[in-house]
Amino acid sequence: MRKKLVIIGAGSAMFTQGIVMDMINKNPGGHKWHLALVDIDEHVLDGVSRLVKKLFEKKQADIELSWSTDRKDVLPGADYVVSTISVGGRRAWEQDVFIPRKYGINQPVGDTALPGGISRAMRMVPAILEIVKDVEKLCPNAYFFNYSNPMAIICRAVRKANYPITGLCIGTVDTEWSIARFMGYDRSRVTSLAAGINHCTFMYDFRYDGENAWPAVRRKLEEVYGKTGDCDDDIGSRIVEKLKRDSGGKPTDSTFFMGEPFAWSFFMRYGAFPAPGDRHVTEFFPEYFPGGRYYGYTLGHDVYSFERAVAMGDQIHNEAMEKAFSPEPLDDDFFKRIGGEHEQFTSIVDSIERDKREIYYMNVQNNGAIPNLPPWAVVEMPVLATATGPKPIILNDYPDVLASFTAKFLSVIEVTVDAALKGDRQLMEEAILAGGYISGRKAVVKMVDELIKAQINYLPQFR
Repeated sequence: MRKKLVIIGAGSAMFTQGIVMDMINKNPGGHKWHLALVDIDEHVLDGVSRLVKKLFEKKQADIELSWSTDRKDVLPGADYVVSTISVGGRRAWEQDVFIPRKYGINQPVGDTALPGGISRAMRMVPAILEIVKDVEKLCPNAYFFNYSNPMAIICRAVRKANYPITGLCIGTVDTEWSIARFMGYDRSRVTSLAAGINHCTFMYDFRYDGENAWPAVRRKLEEVYGKTGDCDDDIGSRIVEKLKRDSGGKPTDSTFFMGEPFAWSFFMRYGAFPAPGDRHVTEFFPEYFPGGRYYGYTLGHDVYSFERAVAMGDQIHNEAMEKAFSPEPLDDDFFKRIGGEHEQFTSIVDSIERDKREIYYMNVQNNGAIPNLPPWAVVEMPVLATATGPKPIILNDYPDVLASFTAKFLSVIEVTVDAALKGDRQLMEEAILAGGYISGRKAVVKMVDELIKAQINYLPQFR
């Protein structure tokens, strides 16, 4: 009998394409597979299913394919269910960011924290809960994995409703690999320990061939950027100055991805690197970036441009649809390895199916694994992928100072979850105020009214 994987939100073409290629190349668990695609947009679903069929035909893959706009048609018999939905798509995401901009709030991403992430949560939580209820009813033994953002808020809301969920994101392991590249290390010989909130985990242990590599990292930082003075923040400014020099005075988003000035400043002070770097992490520390001011630039505008990120997403989607509906077969270049969020998923499935007990970063309920964080908290941490499900690793050495940062973020998440579950405007306002970017209650009330009005079609709990 074939194993069955259901992708809900399959219109995320790049993610679905990546999963399909990994299924073909890795064949997780050594099983034959049935892939079912779900998306509420009929045109997009038609395009993605055509694209996947082309992939299967080109590679002569023995994978069955089905699709439906109604998840209830395909959930029965599922072994794994993956959610990649984005309620309202990129146009609603733009409202999450553009409306707060009118109030002086500049976010580079706006899908996890601060007003943008909180607004997104109001749309996402009810939709994910409906999916989880159907999973429990139609395929109760399936593993449910979430890739949708805001990750920690979604996973906490689902756990609060007493349903199982595991969140996946490539960000922390990407950071491990980025530091390895900076050091010139063989990636296969690097290990790490990190924990925290998705999009703000703290990598406090980093090793090469089993030896603590942080001292070597500090030496390399001083070699590249100069010796640190009395102020740890100096390194951030020096990194930016070097980025400017190396780019002829015009550093790009990709340049800053290589530099991560705030993350390295944090590392020099606390001995831990915040993953996945500045584009996301700065949203958790708004007190350092009033008005989005960031080393002479403005977050979301001339550095980590929100508009450029959205335009790139639109371009990737449009190109995938063009290839899907083209009568031409896929060319060989299309099959080059696709990096991205999907990368861990098939390896995790393989570890579960074969009980390999490999370790991956996942978002799970703490349940005492990190003693200095609440047991109910959803935390991104190292987790064993076993035949009986994900098992968090005990982290008795998670530094208290990092736990204090994480606990602060958890309190905002808890208020946000309650606001999303209850459809409570006042709690939504309190969550935004607790996030720390804006202190004027009158402005927050007005902003929340505007956000809800703009997105009311996606907010059943507020009607």
